[in-house]
Amino acid sequence: MDQNKTDIEVYEKHFRVAIFGSARIREYDPIYQEIYKLAHMIALENIDVVTGGGPGIMKAANKGHIDGRKTCDKTKSIGLNIRIPREQKPNRHLDIKKEFHHFSGRLDTFMVLSDVVVVAPGGVGTLLEFVYTWQLVQVKQICNIPIILLGDIWAEFLKWVEKYPLNQKYLEKKDLNNIFLAKDSLDAFRIIKRFHEGYEQGDDICLNFKKYKCDLQKWDIC
Repeated sequence: MDQNKTDIEVYEKHFRVAIFGSARIREYDPIYQEIYKLAHMIALENIDVVTGGGPGIMKAANKGHIDGRKTCDKTKSIGLNIRIPREQKPNRHLDIKKEFHHFSGRLDTFMVLSDVVVVAPGGVGTLLEFVYTWQLVQVKQICNIPIILLGDIWAEFLKWVEKYPLNQKYLEKKDLNNIFLAKDSLDAFRIIKRFHEGYEQGDDICLNFKKYKCDLQKWDIC
């Protein structure tokens, strides 16, 4: 695919959901199946999906999106891959893909593109993606986008946040307003659909690709 055409397509105004999660989760894992179902539903709504483009949760999201959509003309499965010593290979379910040498440029590209973030279970990389999004919302460098935590592991994490950082006033209660717990894919999709409907109806929806001060003509420079 022509790179200039790819850049234009990816930065067109379109509602997109970023899905973060572990590359180590296998196809037989229940959370893999939940992400696949969620991406399938997202595709049916003509919403783009953006992942890290690799295996595990990323593959589940990209494959679910490809399998679920009616046409590839209006919606895209996007992968933002990262070159690391144990190289992460792109999965086979991407319409648009880009490789990054640095996590910083990759994270910033996620922020530019995303209108909703879904965080599935994962390790250090997933935590980085979640907390980076949350921090930028907190300091108003990006829009007040919903961050949906999908999976059992997050309830205990939020209890820790309330018990320690919030209780000791390192956070304000309003900093948790955009955090949503979802018990399953259907629960997460209901939240996504509500925000998408507002976007489609022309509500006063903040757009990250306008708010976040990046050079939208290039992938790596923010």
